[in-house]
Amino acid sequence: MTQSILKLVDLPAEERPRERLLEHGAATLSDAELLAVLLRTGKPGKPVLEFARELLEELSGLSGFEAVSYSDLRREGLGAAKGAVVLAAIELGRRLAASKIPNRKILSRPSAVASYLCLRFARREQEVMGAVFLDDRHRMVGSKEFFRGTRTRTSVEPRVVLKEALLRGADGLLLFHTHPSGDPSPSIEDLLFTRRMVLAADVLGMTLVDHMILGSAGSWVSLRQRGECELPKV
Repeated sequence: MTQSILKLVDLPAEERPRERLLEHGAATLSDAELLAVLLRTGKPGKPVLEFARELLEELSGLSGFEAVSYSDLRREGLGAAKGAVVLAAIELGRRLAASKIPNRKILSRPSAVASYLCLRFARREQEVMGAVFLDDRHRMVGSKEFFRGTRTRTSVEPRVVLKEALLRGADGLLLFHTHPSGDPSPSIEDLLFTRRMVLAADVLGMTLVDHMILGSAGSWVSLRQRGECELPKV
């Protein structure tokens, strides 16, 4: 006997996330319920909410969607149509985060910058390192990823980053890198590299305005807020 694919409409009215979203707002729904609205149907023998919870668990929570690809999503009950809806929702989130940054002073809202960087560059299994380039009013004029690799990071030399900053006519830059472990606490190597960058940028008349470390689930650390981006006192 063929098992039916359970849909949102098969749930009791009070448990239907789509109806609750429309009546009470999206903020009242859990991560699994929001995902269920996108998926619409489960898979044979598994209701859509249970399917959504299973998918979240397999991807290590909502943060696992930051850099997900269609191949990561593809499984029984989640084909091209559903995958496209989920990927489109993720990209809209990235663009919404990015829209809060251009033409504004990047340091006015560090949380918005961190959110944008997490959405765009975070990877579940790889460390990513890059820079955001700024004009003389600390507005973003571009960004570039310099390194992507395994959990063991290969150092990126300051000259590589600063050369790109010069080519872009930047007056300042904001470094960022991810910690695939999920813990954004800076290592000794992170602190030493930041100090090297502070000095090297100053020689070229630039300012290292911050170095952000991005962890999981939107967690982040600003080394500027910890006083690590200041020039040493003479």
